[in-house]
Amino acid sequence: MNSPHRARRLLVPALSVLALVATTSGLASGAPSRPDTVSAAATTFSDEFDGPAGSAVDGGKWQIETGDNVDNHERQYYTAGNSNAALDGQGHLVITARKENPSNYQCWYGTCEYTSARLNTSGKFTQTYGHVEARMKIPRGQGMWPAFWMLGDDIGQVGWPNSGEIDIMENVGFEPSTVHGTLHGPGYSGSGGIGAGYTLPDGQAFADDFHTFAVDWAPDSVTWSVDGNVYQHRTPADTNGNAWAFNKPFFLILNLAVGGYWPGDPDGNTAFPSELVVDHVRVTTSDSAPPA
Repeated sequence: MNSPHRARRLLVPALSVLALVATTSGLASGAPSRPDTVSAAATTFSDEFDGPAGSAVDGGKWQIETGDNVDNHERQYYTAGNSNAALDGQGHLVITARKENPSNYQCWYGTCEYTSARLNTSGKFTQTYGHVEARMKIPRGQGMWPAFWMLGDDIGQVGWPNSGEIDIMENVGFEPSTVHGTLHGPGYSGSGGIGAGYTLPDGQAFADDFHTFAVDWAPDSVTWSVDGNVYQHRTPADTNGNAWAFNKPFFLILNLAVGGYWPGDPDGNTAFPSELVVDHVRVTTSDSAPPA
């Protein structure tokens, strides 16, 4: 796969930053056979998204980002409130991308063509190490780009990529059977990020069912899994002598982008509205470290 330049910008003004997403795919060599067993774990963050249909997300846990993203040439405008991120009344958060512009939003390319939502826990929840997971059903279709990821909480002080970025799950619509996990840091960012892909067997598509995407994170170690199946394990030995940027607090991000350098733009076969359905997000501590 080619590795085009792709950038993502944290849209909250106080945390504005460039963030690049890698395209590296394939199983990482040397991955352990299963995720680390979490012992003496304590839940530090949990959102089961229970509440009446149409409700906005819990403002005590999440903040909503707004605006467009010129850096990656994404096509959506991220809206506030519950316009594009709302509970469905059945224990899910639904982030909806629509082909619409109800408020004459302006994007980098002119009048915006799409709306969607992006939320994060900056200023509300951070953690260093543990088990981080989300159970989700991702959308399908050319141009769709759902992601569950983390940024270093010191991003306002040190900038990106020194802050570090852990992409727990990303999918681009032209790869319905594959998701990606990637690390970005100083000297290994953008198309040079350190990552791998996980592909479902027998041509299954991730959009057909819920799947659990997780990392087990410990000092000098990050391990990725899908539905409990480990597909990648990274340590400072993988950074080619560059600094390991992941032994500090990070915050969570959920978003559904439309278009951009990596996924390409939607086409005539892309169905809207398109939904990222999140069953839960959970973070626990752990007294055990993944194998080196």
